[in-house]
Amino acid sequence: MNKLLLFLITAMVLPGISKAQQKGAVKTSYTAGTIKPNHKSAEQLNADLGMVYDRWKKNYLTEDIGVKGQYYIKSQRTGTVTVSEAHGYGMISLAYLAWYDKDAKLYFDGMARFFKAHPSNGNKHLMCWQEGIRDGKVISVGGSCATDGDMDIAYAFLLADKIWGSTGEINYRAEALSVIDALMQSIVHRKFKTLKMGDWAGNEGSRVSDGSRPSDFMLQQIKAYQKATGNKTWNAVVDSTYAITQHIFASYSPATGLMPDFVERKDGRFIPAIGELLEGDTDGAYAYNSARFPWRMATDYLSTGDKRGLAQLTALNTWIQKASSGETNQIYTGYRLDGSVLPGRNNTDLAFQSPFMVSAMINKDNQLWLNKLWDNGVKRSGSYFGDSITLLCMIVASGNWWTPE
Repeated sequence: MNKLLLFLITAMVLPGISKAQQKGAVKTSYTAGTIKPNHKSAEQLNADLGMVYDRWKKNYLTEDIGVKGQYYIKSQRTGTVTVSEAHGYGMISLAYLAWYDKDAKLYFDGMARFFKAHPSNGNKHLMCWQEGIRDGKVISVGGSCATDGDMDIAYAFLLADKIWGSTGEINYRAEALSVIDALMQSIVHRKFKTLKMGDWAGNEGSRVSDGSRPSDFMLQQIKAYQKATGNKTWNAVVDSTYAITQHIFASYSPATGLMPDFVERKDGRFIPAIGELLEGDTDGAYAYNSARFPWRMATDYLSTGDKRGLAQLTALNTWIQKASSGETNQIYTGYRLDGSVLPGRNNTDLAFQSPFMVSAMINKDNQLWLNKLWDNGVKRSGSYFGDSITLLCMIVASGNWWTPE
């Protein structure tokens, strides 16, 4: 069915569609030969997506108790109440669900104000990665930024520009370009043209500052930055990033396609982190950071047709279906790159299950597995992290992920 026609049909059956929300909402076609869940109609998939979005919004979208009109995504009830990663997830989700939620712009703008009110100490155009509550106010408690949060925020502003235009209170396009430029200044490694882990990693040449985090490998979004800015250095970042994934796959995980949480540079190549690089002794394994990799990598193939990750995604799909015996509740929360389960890991987290939904979309042989993963995302709810990732993966799987260019 023609994508525009499908959108208009959806608009007729779901409430709250304004002309402003329809602007720029035409979806791009995914790469030929890719699939979506086929056990439900497009209208049923959108209804499922709306239900999951409503559940997520009710549980996590929160107004700042100290500043009316500012919103954030609550990542936990006490202590650190939100992180920039959560903020990026929220802004992208609100933008992509603007066709469904008549109040999406109100909340998006509130999240934009919160973003502006909590800058990183390293670069004022990026967001402080961690926020807590003190004396009844949400304040920044982590001084620097985390790469993935700001990458998603920049992309969300590009989406907002296409949906609502940039002539109102917030110039979305100007904000997008500001964040993208800040990412280039503070996140892109000057020598290697790779993604550093935050604006704190300025002392290039050290083990940590030269390292990278595969959960940040948002290749389709990086391509959108290049098209929005015309800065060809972003093309070099794409090439360097694919060089990392291809080397790790060929040399360390040819049977599984898994990526480690962190990579470090040694002898001129990026390798899985040896011991602790940033967070713990499993930094070189597939754990809570790289669990997002199947979604991020597959989204680039679906949206742009770039085949540089296709062999790895194919291996990943084959391995996980065998390792789990085709059951979503047998996907564990951590693996070594050879596919063996890390000690003490369980099988209960959507953050590890839902990203395989997107990687399954690359080939019709994964159809039944994709359908199972979709239903698992609909029926289950857990933490902010798993629920937010699930919502984003379902936006892709339902065909609602369009590119801003």
